[in-house]
Amino acid sequence: MFNKFIASILPYFPKKFIWIFSRAYISGVTRADAMRASKELNSQGVRVTLDVLGEFIKSLDEAEANKQEYLDLIEETEKNGINGNYSLKPTSFGLLIDKEACYRLMREIVAKAASYNNFCRIDMEDSPCTDLEIELYRRLHAEFPKNVGLVLQAYMRRTYSDLEKMLDMNTPEIPTNYRLCKGIYIEPAEIAYKKYEEINRHYLEDLEFMFRNKIYVGIATHDRPLIEGAYELIKKYSVPKNMYEFQMLYGVTPKLRQSIVDAGHVMRVYVPFGEKWFGYSTRRLKENPKIASHIIKALFIKG
Repeated sequence: MFNKFIASILPYFPKKFIWIFSRAYISGVTRADAMRASKELNSQGVRVTLDVLGEFIKSLDEAEANKQEYLDLIEETEKNGINGNYSLKPTSFGLLIDKEACYRLMREIVAKAASYNNFCRIDMEDSPCTDLEIELYRRLHAEFPKNVGLVLQAYMRRTYSDLEKMLDMNTPEIPTNYRLCKGIYIEPAEIAYKKYEEINRHYLEDLEFMFRNKIYVGIATHDRPLIEGAYELIKKYSVPKNMYEFQMLYGVTPKLRQSIVDAGHVMRVYVPFGEKWFGYSTRRLKENPKIASHIIKALFIKG
């Protein structure tokens, strides 16, 4: 209850206050900030995926501006020699306003990345977006099978079935490419698993399905039991290192991240940035009130 109360009032605090927490988990406001953070991670043997903050927009003018921001980001990333790719939230491009306009804008970004032989990941958002985003992925994958992937959320009851339904896109020559995460949006129990052990069990079931069917997977977790479970499955299926990677969020569990790198596994870090960091931070607070206790600690305990 304390966490929920703090999370509910924090969005009304001054931005400078919220930034005390946010600066640890957001690389900055500008592309230059994102380039700096990406270069630092690359120097540690870590790849990145770059995300321009600003989902759930209200106009197609915002969608067009977000598209241009990504086109400029791709140019700057390539110019700087960053080892990284791009994460795209469809609601940043008007998915819930005009899905055809969203497709056209995102296709332009994917095509730009593909021109550099690079890759874009379609982020999965809350449940009203799920079918729309799978449809969007199918359309873009049909044209750019090597250059586009999708995020799937293990806490959604439908995910294993979605994996089965999308097997038709997977081929030995060009495996489909998914990021598997637990999921952060608040969803009703009718469509989402709620208990920690239950979510973890289904996460590993989904992961095993991907390994068994030779699907490329980004294992996105900071949970030690899931990482250990992933290690066991990698060994069980003799999964080659070019068929998976581990993924983490910027600023989260850096020691655990380094231990995975030291063990010889590919690691990619999700690097968010942009002027709309405040909305991103306050939404995350509402979605996961436990974060609030970390903010309070950050005010009084260095690190």
